[in-house]
Amino acid sequence: METQLTDLRDRDDVFRLVSEFYRHAFDDDLLGPIFTDIAHMDLEHHLPIICDFWETVLFRAGLYQRNALAIHVSLNARAPLGAEHFDRWLALWSSTVNDYFAGEKAELAKVQAGRIAGSIHRRLQGRPGSEFETIGTREGASPN
Repeated sequence: METQLTDLRDRDDVFRLVSEFYRHAFDDDLLGPIFTDIAHMDLEHHLPIICDFWETVLFRAGLYQRNALAIHVSLNARAPLGAEHFDRWLALWSSTVNDYFAGEKAELAKVQAGRIAGSIHRRLQGRPGSEFETIGTREGASPN
């Protein structure tokens, strides 16, 4: 009998999602060494922080007060993070969401993860964070 997946509802669900994601990420051939050998991530310390982040993203909880970009800038200085890293992170995140949850918040978790990964990746490359950076005005066009 197949179990019906439920949507993300609260911190317990966020904790389950984040914990399962990091279990997969730490075992991943591409991402695992970044978390363990470069970042030396203390998962027990990090989980409550990243749960605050995702609770804020998904439920507007206002719990995350850090600078996620600064953390990635520091990490990028030690081990350059390329598109392949962000693509793998997003693929693992999305598959973990799909394995455990379904619904509006689960979809939001995947959409926001894509936006966040794209923005951080662009910023690490010295570009604007917005995915709309290529929109501009035509030369000689009237602003009205």
